[in-house]
Amino acid sequence: MSKVSLKSSDWSIGSGLPLAVIAGCNVLESLEESLTIGRELKSVCADLGLPYVFKASFDKANRSSITSFRGPGLEKGLEMLAAIKAELNVPICTDVHEVDQALPVASVADIIQVPAFLCRQTDLVTAMADAAKETGSVLHVKKAQFLAPWDSKNIISKIRETYDADAIIMCERGVSFGYNNLIVDPLAIPEMQKLGVPVTIDATHAVQLPGADPRTGGASTGGRREGVAIVAKSAVAAGADGVFLEFHTDPDAALCDAPSCLPVSAASPLLTQLKALRNIVNG
Repeated sequence: MSKVSLKSSDWSIGSGLPLAVIAGCNVLESLEESLTIGRELKSVCADLGLPYVFKASFDKANRSSITSFRGPGLEKGLEMLAAIKAELNVPICTDVHEVDQALPVASVADIIQVPAFLCRQTDLVTAMADAAKETGSVLHVKKAQFLAPWDSKNIISKIRETYDADAIIMCERGVSFGYNNLIVDPLAIPEMQKLGVPVTIDATHAVQLPGADPRTGGASTGGRREGVAIVAKSAVAAGADGVFLEFHTDPDAALCDAPSCLPVSAASPLLTQLKALRNIVNG
């Protein structure tokens, strides 16, 4: 299996390597909030010797309601991400939703993320591959909730037709098997690794209950925060090369996916356990 490394830092992910961490906040709410979360996560990862990338979205385009908070948008969001990158001196990950966003995002972000619902959109995927090739960025592809893990080969093939470097990371985030629920199959981790790419687990979005937040009568996504650690530990035990996690200083007040994100105070104990599991897997 290939190893993926960032050109901009010593962050790497792959078989036999330390557990890679992509973590931050769901969406950019404020620069201060994002920096607070980023500082804590950087410190925890440094103490544990885990390679760290800060993640935040500038726009949450896939919302249950048109009135839901989406973020600061492309221009302001990239300004904030650039400021976070400079202040914390860490790599950045953020997602792309439209073809014309690909190059501007790749010019700031070290890892550009393909959203799960959009991973089969050929024009978007190839535009992101073009942008990543031009800037040297890496692609983090969320496997769609409606795809079998082995069907990820078609997404990988589309990217490699443009960008044949070892620059693709796949991400498991659960599969839709019923109403308002997602199921994580740990066997999906090794299945995607067979395609020659590192695999992460998005333990935050895997515990979502789509369209099932009782606080809004189904106008937003619910979640099971208590399940994040269970999913993360199961996936790392199954061989996941990295984890994708979202935090907030006050999770219940988060403006997006509040029921699924963790308090930032949970980062240290959870990542300590995940590191220990990774060490066992690595032998």
